[in-house]
Amino acid sequence: MRALVVQHEHDGPAGLMGEHLRARGYEVVDHLVMHPGSTESHHPFPDPTAFDLVVPLGSVHGVYERDVIGTWIDREIAMLRTAHGAGVPVFGICFGAQAMCAALGGQVEKAPGYEVGWYAYDTDVPEVIAAGPWFTWHGDRCLLPDGDEAPDVLARNSLCTQAYRRGRSVGVQFHPEATPELVGAWVAKCPPGYFASHATTADAVLGGFATEGDALRARAITLFEWFLDEVAPS
Repeated sequence: MRALVVQHEHDGPAGLMGEHLRARGYEVVDHLVMHPGSTESHHPFPDPTAFDLVVPLGSVHGVYERDVIGTWIDREIAMLRTAHGAGVPVFGICFGAQAMCAALGGQVEKAPGYEVGWYAYDTDVPEVIAAGPWFTWHGDRCLLPDGDEAPDVLARNSLCTQAYRRGRSVGVQFHPEATPELVGAWVAKCPPGYFASHATTADAVLGGFATEGDALRARAITLFEWFLDEVAPS
């Protein structure tokens, strides 16, 4: 079994998701989109039909920022559309969920606020997606397509859709793959004043792992197992 992980930045690996895929016997193939120091990428995306599932990860950029990531974002969306059309399971995380939303015919826009830290959400499937808290870091939101092709919304809050499913494609706005090491690297990159301007602190962001880290791992594994055992084989 082979899993394609689309990693957008060098410091944004698959974390717990990659760990769990390997534990389940998957060969994880990482496709790094942007190399350090550049937002451009002319490297072709792999053929998703050569894999058993695809996992597009997060990014510091927005799907709509074509002036910044225009060399690759449309190609990624096309790749995800191909995967979905061919029945290849997709598990999109944060930016990856937003790119999958665009591939399904939806839109992505700047959200009216940010979520940086630990949040609980309203969930229709608490046995699969617990209310939380989940680690979250984003300022954009998905506007899912309407009509017959509309995905099922699985979790939400007043800001945005937090999880959705359409067939074998799932998107989550939060970060179930998060680890203290991964988030620590993100925090270290933030300029002075970043967390104050987002109504939190670096200590609150990182300190959540001391109280919620083990529970987050358990919640994440439940979510990953549902995707691998119920969504991917269907």
